[in-house]
Amino acid sequence: MNSSRPPSPFLRISTAPPSINSTPSLPPAAPSLNVAYVAAEVAIALLSVAGNLLVCAAVGLDRRLRTVTNYFLVSLAAADVCVGAVAIPCAVLTDVGLPRHDFYLCLLMLSVLIMFTQSSIFSLLAVAVERYVAIFMPFRYAAVMAPRNAALVILATWLLAFLIGLVPLMGWHKTPAGHASCFFVAAVDMTYMVHFNFFACVLTPLVIMFLIYAKIFVAVKRQVRRIASERGEGPARAAAGMRREMKTAASLFLVLFLFAACWIPLHVINCFLLLCPRCPVPLELLLAAILLSHANSAVNPFLYAYTMTAFRDAFRAIFTRWRRPGEASSAPSRDGGEEVSARRTRRTP
Repeated sequence: MNSSRPPSPFLRISTAPPSINSTPSLPPAAPSLNVAYVAAEVAIALLSVAGNLLVCAAVGLDRRLRTVTNYFLVSLAAADVCVGAVAIPCAVLTDVGLPRHDFYLCLLMLSVLIMFTQSSIFSLLAVAVERYVAIFMPFRYAAVMAPRNAALVILATWLLAFLIGLVPLMGWHKTPAGHASCFFVAAVDMTYMVHFNFFACVLTPLVIMFLIYAKIFVAVKRQVRRIASERGEGPARAAAGMRREMKTAASLFLVLFLFAACWIPLHVINCFLLLCPRCPVPLELLLAAILLSHANSAVNPFLYAYTMTAFRDAFRAIFTRWRRPGEASSAPSRDGGEEVSARRTRRTP
């Protein structure tokens, strides 16, 4: 493995002589650094695939989780499974310059992570819009966010994500160089990565989502204060419902915040290298940014288990069934599981 080339799905350091448009050379790294990088990528890939398949299984097995919000989260989980199963292996392969002698296959492999990242962003945007409709258009929610409409939105997000990721294959790429190895900066135009992918397709949706959640939080807090000033059982139930909406929105906002925190550093490095091509970038910093961006695909299942009771109970039920095959055991949830267990007890003669 050539340690002078960082194993990056976004940045590849060319060995050609420096020019005005070339990416600056990075200092050579010790061989153990790339071994550690590959080991970390393998661990992230395994966690991404296992954890997000668990999310999909939880929604499929637990009827309480079959909501429009969770359908969008399943779409996000599917994108993260693809990152672990497809995109990360492609990144590791291109670290050693594979595939060779096939420029367009090289472009395709370098584009897959862009596709799945874009699908994640659009899934997060769909979740934010769904929460906005639930809060500000409650009487139209059932019609606007019907399961069929949600399925169409998910299909549209994936199609649009694939089109954006395939833009380099449509012509926005560098002229194939004379060498046969596959490296990112030798194939993908960095103006596409920064001006189109980052500014238009990543940063703009992120800003929109942050504004949506800011408006949701302000509106819910104002509504809770107004309801709290009223007396009676009805206002108390309404206030409890609004607090649940606030908790759900806060959990989903945390998913969005972690996505931005994990991906922005790498995009900032891309911008820095495009605007200052001769400026040196420490290889360790670049590798850390790459691993951080990939690690985002593995953190969401842990986040769901920590912040969402329904997911935590569903995960526990799945593990219980796996440990005790043949038993229909499931952990009761705080929001209805104990009542179901009580009904079963009453039915028993």
